[in-house]
Amino acid sequence: MEGDIRKLTEWLKESDNIVFFGGAGVSTASNIPDFRSSNGLYVRKLNRQCSPEEMVSHTFLVRHTEDFFDFYKKYLVYPEAKPNPAHYALAELEQMGKLKAIVTQNIDGLHQMAGSKEVYEIHGTVHRNYCTSCGKQFDADYVMKCEGVPKCDACGAMVRPDVVLYEEGLSDWLMSQSVRAIRNADMLIIGGTSLVVYPAAGLIQYFRGKHLVLINKSETSADSMADLVIHDDIAKVLREAVDGLK
Repeated sequence: MEGDIRKLTEWLKESDNIVFFGGAGVSTASNIPDFRSSNGLYVRKLNRQCSPEEMVSHTFLVRHTEDFFDFYKKYLVYPEAKPNPAHYALAELEQMGKLKAIVTQNIDGLHQMAGSKEVYEIHGTVHRNYCTSCGKQFDADYVMKCEGVPKCDACGAMVRPDVVLYEEGLSDWLMSQSVRAIRNADMLIIGGTSLVVYPAAGLIQYFRGKHLVLINKSETSADSMADLVIHDDIAKVLREAVDGLK
């Protein structure tokens, strides 16, 4: 493992157009579990247990709004979470001029909190919420403090999170920016994602650069395509690799 991290450090040294593509595993060291690890919730109206994926779908938001927000506030918003060594290591790589973009499936905003500037949040963020009628913007604190379904203080309509739910499409602009960044990169680091959620997982196909690195605790479908695979904690690996540059 030490040899793999040394190799990663060497590649970081020689690269000046790095893109990082990350998923839920990047935030586990910040005590944010993958919402899919929950058992969902028992929905009385349906008289059954609903899966996490079902509960964060567009249909569920529309048909079972109160239950949606119960689940959302409990399993998707972590106001006390702080960036971990992975977030800070990536922010430092950007400050060095090496990392050009972060493409993240996470909605927690921790990359920006750590200091990263060029972050493409392809699944949205819990920190932006908007009125479904008048469009007024609200922060996460407003939504969390509202009892039940959050309502707009201007017009009274529902306020929903600016996150991409199941059945909803990703932003064309964010996807095109992500594709452009990955296509131009000389190094792509994929971390903390099992690469099973599409279309995001398909972004890997646009990489044409020199080094493809995968850092994930478990195997992924793309392991065979990578130039370097490290099955370990991403916070530990990135911190050690970036420290090796100093």
